[in-house]
Amino acid sequence: MSRAPTYSSLTSPSNTTRRPRDSLELASLASTTPTSSHASRSSSLSGISSSRKISLSGEDPLSPSNPAGSTPQRPLTHSRSFSVTSAFDFASNLFPLSTTAAGYTSIGAAQNNGLDLVDGGNLEKHKSITYLNGLSLIVGLIIGSGIFSSPAQITTNAGSPGASLLVWLVAGILAWTGAASYAELGGAIPLNGGAQVYLSKIFGDLFGFLFTWSSVFVLKPGSAAIIAIIFGEYIVRAFSSNSTSTPNTNPSIIWIEKGISLLALTLVALLNCLSTKLATRMGDGFMFFKFFALLSIAITGLIVAVTGRTLTSFTPNQDWKTTSWFAGTNTNASNWAVALYAGLWAFDGWDNTNFVLGEFRNPGRDLPRVIHTAMPLVILSYLLATLSYTLVLPDKIIASSNTIAVTFGARVFGPIGSLILALMVSASCFGALNATTFTSGRLVYAAGKEGYLPSVFGTVGMPGSDPKPLRLRSNSINNSDSSFGSRVMAKLLVDDIFFTPITAVVFNSLLTALYILTGSFQTLITFYGVAGYSFYFLTVLGLIVLRIKEPHLERPYRTWISTPIIFCCVSLFLLSRAVFARPFQTIVVLVFVGAGVPVWWVWVRGKDGRGGEAREWRFWKRWGRR
Repeated sequence: MSRAPTYSSLTSPSNTTRRPRDSLELASLASTTPTSSHASRSSSLSGISSSRKISLSGEDPLSPSNPAGSTPQRPLTHSRSFSVTSAFDFASNLFPLSTTAAGYTSIGAAQNNGLDLVDGGNLEKHKSITYLNGLSLIVGLIIGSGIFSSPAQITTNAGSPGASLLVWLVAGILAWTGAASYAELGGAIPLNGGAQVYLSKIFGDLFGFLFTWSSVFVLKPGSAAIIAIIFGEYIVRAFSSNSTSTPNTNPSIIWIEKGISLLALTLVALLNCLSTKLATRMGDGFMFFKFFALLSIAITGLIVAVTGRTLTSFTPNQDWKTTSWFAGTNTNASNWAVALYAGLWAFDGWDNTNFVLGEFRNPGRDLPRVIHTAMPLVILSYLLATLSYTLVLPDKIIASSNTIAVTFGARVFGPIGSLILALMVSASCFGALNATTFTSGRLVYAAGKEGYLPSVFGTVGMPGSDPKPLRLRSNSINNSDSSFGSRVMAKLLVDDIFFTPITAVVFNSLLTALYILTGSFQTLITFYGVAGYSFYFLTVLGLIVLRIKEPHLERPYRTWISTPIIFCCVSLFLLSRAVFARPFQTIVVLVFVGAGVPVWWVWVRGKDGRGGEAREWRFWKRWGRR
């Protein structure tokens, strides 16, 4: 396989002397229809699969109608290479990072003052997510309620405090291998959509659609519903007499919890519809709060262990001083598998940032930094919190409580500690709900752009309106003539108001509300275990396939080849456990995923024209297509 010229040397069909463009490298990875070998070298939009025809039509930077296509550009700082046999066509799909009515502007260039209108309806041209925002997205979803409740299942199955800490460490490292694999894929294919895009580009549209089918309709709204319900439970627990770990069985209390969950979901959805910057800054705040909460637990546990005192009559655990930390360790492999599964569940969310990668200011640089900062910080925080639980509470209490943080607060500080810890867990869940709503909306948006869902879900702003939202003046922050409220809003919303995938966020929120009202969470967890890790496995396996198929594709970050291999083995192990533990539920999951095949055949394949004349469902055509 020979090495082709880099894209910096590619020329425009209309101007062979045009200087290289400072372009977003994501659209260059749009695959061509694999019906002929010549298709990969085609530079026309006709060769692009349906997944990019929607998003690129009318946005070609090489077109004379695009104001960014006729202005000199600053040269690229590096070259991106690709192979001659590549299915990724670079020449026709490059587009600039941002455009204005006056022409091309680079990131960080001065914007017009005042309430401006922003042209275009493509989130991937609107670069607003920073390294800190990406870090908060991963941390925000990983640290939800797991570390505040999961230790019971891990301690029970591991059998000893030392073994429990080992399980937490191994689970964190294994999750880190998956995150590192996604970091390489994200750098090579810097698009919104995460695994949806990776699977479709590597294995074909069918796999990308099946991931969308499962994630959009079950995985994402289902997990958000679980987070919202836990939020409601802890809020009720904080302000009620039930400070024990026993769940409420009173139907009235259950509906109050669901009502609070729906209110939290509505608030988060409104904030995510209003402004990207507001949602990400809120996520930043919750990230710091979560680290503060876990650090507070760790410090409290160490102080209690050293002094041997609490503010209540409770006597702290002394077994860790007199008994081996590995005494009673379980030797049954099945129990270790259950413990590892619970640990991995607590670390889930490491793929969160990949769903919004197209909106990163510098995805190739920031994504690996985000991954390799977030994962060790979360692992360390989890280990310290678990160590603190062990130093204060006996193993019997840890193994029997599913609200370990609240129990910890009650034993150390009394009722006020129980209240404070319950509110902390509630706030952590609210932050996780914000993170999953933000990324789920981008997944639905990417599916609409790809053609996997009706195109209305791939739009920005209010449906049916021209996506030209107001932009607050960024320099009004320091404008003394502005009111205090205006300055505060400008600080929070130095961003495009309503320049968000509103339809996608609302659709995801409605599905989440449906699961809150009717969902069976045990079924959702089983679905996650089978479908979730099946797609994790295929996506990381795709990294290995991509290295073979595209050896010259530029990868800003390359992980060790052992990393995806280890993660694939772990995924297969977890899948086998789920199959043998719950065979009937596994069959149900497989049937649901398989039901997406005929939907893809009618909707995506028919629309592409690969199956003959384009076909669309009348309902979708009437309400979803414009």
